[in-house]
Amino acid sequence: MNQKASGGNRIGNALLNVAALGGTVCIILVILAFYFQITLIMFKTGSMSPTIPAGSLAVVKKIPASEARVGDVVTIDRTSALPVTHRVTSVSPAEGGAAKITMRGDANPTDDPLPYEVQTVRIVLWSVPELAYTVNAANNPLVLGGLTVVMAVVVTWAFWPRDEPRRRRDESGRREAAT
Repeated sequence: MNQKASGGNRIGNALLNVAALGGTVCIILVILAFYFQITLIMFKTGSMSPTIPAGSLAVVKKIPASEARVGDVVTIDRTSALPVTHRVTSVSPAEGGAAKITMRGDANPTDDPLPYEVQTVRIVLWSVPELAYTVNAANNPLVLGGLTVVMAVVVTWAFWPRDEPRRRRDESGRREAAT
């Protein structure tokens, strides 16, 4: 067998294995995120700096508001505005199992103007600075289109038919590989 073709096959198989593993990991992560109610949020402002600077990407989990504790960083969804993510400064019970939560951004000198009365919040599990910019760039149609074309080329190259070794017939009519 040709050494070049053998090397190409190995590279193609390795790339396909990496892509398959990546796809499997993504499917598992989506299932786990759905099951555990985990989502991602991006920080556009520096109100939580220096703890969570602008441009950070955070992993958040939905929990009952009554489970929020002073010191937790939580996201509260608001009906007429963007969600707010700040540190909890006080929690008190409210009607119907809700909680009244007062919050303040780490970079802010005072608490938010009014407490939030909510049933659920999303608690920040961890964050990665600067990663939001990368995720946001991936939303660009040109980037998505480019990645799609690159992946299509890799898959096409990996599956492209290779020349098989020439075969010859022996006297009985059976095929045998040329040596």
